[in-house]
Amino acid sequence: MNKLLIFFLLVLCPVLLMAQAPVDTTNIYIDTTGQRDLLDIGNKLLKLKPRKYAKTRRKQVYFSILPLATNVPGTSDALVTSTTAGFYLGPPKTTYLSTLTFAPYFNFKGRYGLPIHSSIWSVDNKYNEEGDTRFLVYPEATWGLGGGQSQGDNILVNYEYIRFYHSLLKRITPYLYVGIGYDLDYYIDINTSGPETLAEFTHYPYATSEHDNSFSSGVTFNLLYDSRQNLFNPIPGGYINVIYRDNTGVLGSDNDSQSIYIDLRKYVSLGDIGLKNQLAFWTYYWTALGSGTPYLSLPSIGMDPYQRSGRGIEQDRYRGEALLYFETEYRRDITANGLLGFVVFANANSASQAGSHQFIDFNPAAGAGLRIKFNKKSGTNICLDYGVSKGYSNLTIALGEAF
Repeated sequence: MNKLLIFFLLVLCPVLLMAQAPVDTTNIYIDTTGQRDLLDIGNKLLKLKPRKYAKTRRKQVYFSILPLATNVPGTSDALVTSTTAGFYLGPPKTTYLSTLTFAPYFNFKGRYGLPIHSSIWSVDNKYNEEGDTRFLVYPEATWGLGGGQSQGDNILVNYEYIRFYHSLLKRITPYLYVGIGYDLDYYIDINTSGPETLAEFTHYPYATSEHDNSFSSGVTFNLLYDSRQNLFNPIPGGYINVIYRDNTGVLGSDNDSQSIYIDLRKYVSLGDIGLKNQLAFWTYYWTALGSGTPYLSLPSIGMDPYQRSGRGIEQDRYRGEALLYFETEYRRDITANGLLGFVVFANANSASQAGSHQFIDFNPAAGAGLRIKFNKKSGTNICLDYGVSKGYSNLTIALGEAF
């Protein structure tokens, strides 16, 4: 009970902070004069002259490219090329930074992925388009539903996966948006590599038969509050995202099912915005409503919309009909020019027990990371994070903050 009370107090922290007077981020402009990034260093070493743009040019694109070999969550060492693009479709003082992220990867055990994420803000933030398109080929481990299983109590599941999530939201008041979207999940040839089938291992009835396919297609209803200004590197502000999804046979779903995803984030500056000294809080609640949700579509750690939750915990390590998550991070610049920084983070999650929405086991992780400024114009950092949890640890390398 003490652990449960502590967890819920932590989860409530961002909600209480969100209740404070909102920070007006509309006219905040981050002055990069005197700031340094890897592009500046490269230009100096190669004796290149930085490209100059006209002050009236708004649609300049800020690219960040990171070819590397690292550890992909849920798998072994992999080859990854991560590319981000940031651009403004309107005046930077009244328009958020639009972002595109493309991070294809593959390893030498048959797993590869082609994920594309987008968040497009129209002139003066009148509209927001959110996109998530993926084609993935998996062998990955699964531990069944709930928590309490040992690290070795898992089976390997193979499948191919296609995702198409897109939504369009319209501004109602400053920072507040409503809209609709369409979500599609298609799991192809779900099978296991051992003598035990997924159905036998999980005792879950939906989309667990050997060589099964699973197709879910539904409309989403979206509510968004966002005052962060920059997804790659949020400034002080807040974020609330509520997504209700209704999968129906009318749109081709194998089973009728519903879900809701509630995401809360808060960013608190502890000093001058120009020199980062910041606390960041993140909590989400994700639940299936009723029955019929395919096993691989159930809430699981690391499978949030940007697959960034659970640093220090293996992807899909905990899965249930409902999932609670909380994370807090301290972010600090090391150098005054913003080139180097560090973070310290801790997170905890709980997946509901099989056949219920009861939370019993809470699973913590913690770690630290180094930040290297790649592109000061878009605020994009190279993020090297090392996280640890019971029986597992990993190093992740990415472009842009985890949340």
